[in-house]
Amino acid sequence: MLWLPPPLTELRIRAGEELLRRVAGPSAQQKRARIHGAPGPRWFGPHSPVRLVHADASMYAGGLAALLLQSLHPEAMAAVWAHSGFRGDPWGRLQRTSTFLAVTTFGTDQDAVQAVLRVRGVHDRISGVTSEGVPYRASDPHLLAWVHAAEAECFLRAYQRYGRRPLDPAGQDAYVRDMALVAGRLGAEEPPETRAELSARLARYRSELRSTPESRETTRYLLSRPPLPRAVRIPYAFLAAAAVDLLPRWARAQLSLPLTARLLLPAAVPGGRAVIAGIRWATPPLPPSAPLSAPPSGPPSPSAGRD
Repeated sequence: MLWLPPPLTELRIRAGEELLRRVAGPSAQQKRARIHGAPGPRWFGPHSPVRLVHADASMYAGGLAALLLQSLHPEAMAAVWAHSGFRGDPWGRLQRTSTFLAVTTFGTDQDAVQAVLRVRGVHDRISGVTSEGVPYRASDPHLLAWVHAAEAECFLRAYQRYGRRPLDPAGQDAYVRDMALVAGRLGAEEPPETRAELSARLARYRSELRSTPESRETTRYLLSRPPLPRAVRIPYAFLAAAAVDLLPRWARAQLSLPLTARLLLPAAVPGGRAVIAGIRWATPPLPPSAPLSAPPSGPPSPSAGRD
């Protein structure tokens, strides 16, 4: 391990603890210990592409890009706008999302099943009508497939650009298959299982996507008015530009990008690399993983343990 002078070591520790607290909540260390250390079979093996991608700091750019892309679907955006609480409690929503990803990627079979059941239970209770009078249900397999496809696309794009060891074509296909296992348990409609299928699925949704008042406000909130301390707003601006740069050109054209994000786009890649390298430097290493007690055979049915 690289030796650091004590003041720099202390800075690194404090920065890492604050980052984890923001992303995973006040009990971040306890969550990490359970997710990685609890004994039992896992859905994914230790060298699976989904573990490689989701453990990398590039997820910060990929997650932000996914939120921007998802906002272009009017029904999905209406459900988030009315029910997720992201404006009133943005950190809480981020913590719930990051915990779900961590549990289903690294946690035990039992914990992953329970996480999926909780999310499905929430989705079952969410329904409404968009501002244009179109009904929606959060449990709609078609909407769930859109949310999944946007996440898989953005997470993978971010890792390929900013990750430690970009995946070869076979690895990219394997990542999409890994993600499809979780999406299928959440109820998504026929999640794609290869990189080519993922691109084709996104293309099929394009006729449904458009800018709405809710998506425009969400874009402004995420890119111009994030609930962050002043000290980190400049690094965040470069991270936001990196996220925007990850989006397909057609998606960028549909989003109402604020002036700052547009001005920073030429510096998005070097700025993104610098910020993500800083996040990677500050993030504490993952706890030791418990050995698999049985080889993973894919996630079990979400009906397991529903009593």
